[in-house]
Amino acid sequence: MIEFEKVSFSYDATPEEKSLSRLSLTVNTGEFVLLTGPSGCGKTTLLRLLNGLIPEFYSGEIRGNIRIDSQDIEGRRIEEQAGKIGTVFQNPRSQFFNVDTTSELAFGPENLGLPEDEIIWRISKTVNDFHIRTLMNRSIFELSGGEKQKIACASVDVLQPGILLLDEPSANLDYEATESLRKMLLAWKNAGKTILIAEHRISYVWDLVDRVIILKNGSLKKELHRSEIAGFTEEDATRYGLRSIQRVPPTDMVSKIAERAVRSKKCFSLKNFHYSYRKKQEIYSIPEMKIQIGKVTAIVGSNGAGKTTFLESVCGIRKNDGIMELNGVSYTYKKRIGMIFMVMQDVNHQLFTETVLDELLISQPEENKEEVNKILTEVGLASLANRHPMSLSGGQKQRVALACAIASKLPIMLLDEPTSGLGCAQMLVIADILNKLKEEGRTIITVTHDSEFIKHCCDDVIRMEEA
Repeated sequence: MIEFEKVSFSYDATPEEKSLSRLSLTVNTGEFVLLTGPSGCGKTTLLRLLNGLIPEFYSGEIRGNIRIDSQDIEGRRIEEQAGKIGTVFQNPRSQFFNVDTTSELAFGPENLGLPEDEIIWRISKTVNDFHIRTLMNRSIFELSGGEKQKIACASVDVLQPGILLLDEPSANLDYEATESLRKMLLAWKNAGKTILIAEHRISYVWDLVDRVIILKNGSLKKELHRSEIAGFTEEDATRYGLRSIQRVPPTDMVSKIAERAVRSKKCFSLKNFHYSYRKKQEIYSIPEMKIQIGKVTAIVGSNGAGKTTFLESVCGIRKNDGIMELNGVSYTYKKRIGMIFMVMQDVNHQLFTETVLDELLISQPEENKEEVNKILTEVGLASLANRHPMSLSGGQKQRVALACAIASKLPIMLLDEPTSGLGCAQMLVIADILNKLKEEGRTIITVTHDSEFIKHCCDDVIRMEEA
């Protein structure tokens, strides 16, 4: 049993803000609980208090009591919880210790001192349960974001902990991979594991959980028990600011968008785009793709289809022989660098300065603080202008990167999973911003697994298949 008794917490970086405020919550052994609510509502903080990252890695002021199986966890070190509590983080890269996938799965059991035969058996069982045999003996660095998340989940499963904490585990997974995760969660539930999952994309777990905890500003806003979950509607979800509870594959949106779309005659072409790692494994092959100018085009497809690599090739991050033809002019990868802004899947790679305000200022062609403040207000970050970007939540960082793209004034924007880690309200803010940007004539290409996002702002959907 997990017990939070009037728990409050403030990070040292932001002592004036309470991430949790007098929160009381009990999770029974074997219970599956969904934690949801807007970005920054305290979901991740709650999980960090349980797994020991607070206070060992994130310092701050803690008040109240937290108990696991009637034992106060204050003063316990992280290593004391190893094998008992397993955590899957929002950014899987932050929990890897090895450069290849098989070693990553073996790392945890080895550190517990398990016999070699036991380790081999556990890895084999997890690989079969997760259907990830094709990901074994692979370089971590060559995996897609979704594939890394699968390995992160598997590396926790081999430890066979009694308590599982998952922080946005579906953020970078395609629909099929999310369905696989759903099956694993069901298996964990049937095995009697205690599961706490913090999620915005709640549809894939909605009918699995025993209870839903909706947080707002670090406090309990609403608690739904099993009988209430069954009667919860889409209208109820909207009223509480939650994402859709209906599972809709992004690929289904291809035909739905086609039915309503009025295709623009103004397009540019991407021709002969191919990419292979070390000239061996072809990641994607696109003879030609037409992109509507002044529209939002979604790129969908399974994890590993090469969507992110494709965006990196288009903007010139990856050297590629492909040509972009626009208004009768051909642009090589070098020429494209100065006209395209890309918001990466892991935005930590493109946040450099000491404050959010400075991030936008260095993105502008000419510094204009008044304009930057207006953009920050549009994306809901005005109150965080003087915060260090790396102190923000994942969803907040995502919006900072998008704000930088807006500030750049470049005509073409590439977005890689721009709604990853965002709640319903924040997702709608991003969709509204993109709708305004296309009215201004900007052309936007976004890789996404988010059907709700596609519904609200995308004019065209292109499906990429594995090479």
